[in-house]
Amino acid sequence: MQNDNYQKLAEFIRAHKQQKGALMPVLQEAQNLFGCVPLDVQEIIADGLGVSLSEVYGVATFYSQFSLKPKGKYICGVCLGTACYVKGSQKVLDELLSELNITVGDTTQDGLFTVDATRCLGACGLAPVMMINDEVYGRLTPEEIPEIIAKYRAS
Repeated sequence: MQNDNYQKLAEFIRAHKQQKGALMPVLQEAQNLFGCVPLDVQEIIADGLGVSLSEVYGVATFYSQFSLKPKGKYICGVCLGTACYVKGSQKVLDELLSELNITVGDTTQDGLFTVDATRCLGACGLAPVMMINDEVYGRLTPEEIPEIIAKYRAS
């Protein structure tokens, strides 16, 4: 399957190579095919489009829709915006990282969880806030984290 994805990407690059602004749709296709845009894929894109690797990397790291590493099934975003931070979101984040045994931006070895430190999630009245995929958890305390994570591990 992985080799098929490389072939599909190569075909997509060939089909779009002459198109102005081809880098964005090619990166989007790579993200769709691989779930992320790792270095080897960036090199293929750069070679195929005739652009520098630094240009590909620059675009891939500028836009939040692209990831350089595989993401977990559950994306955990802990808000570190002002309202959440003042209400203790750093302690919530620390507990989450401890519970999952990873650092910010990493994915657990089982591929279930990725943790991101975010800015305002738009739920300041519920501070501190964490989102797991589309589910919002507000007025969190660090003590609630193990139970929340256990719920996702069980499903």
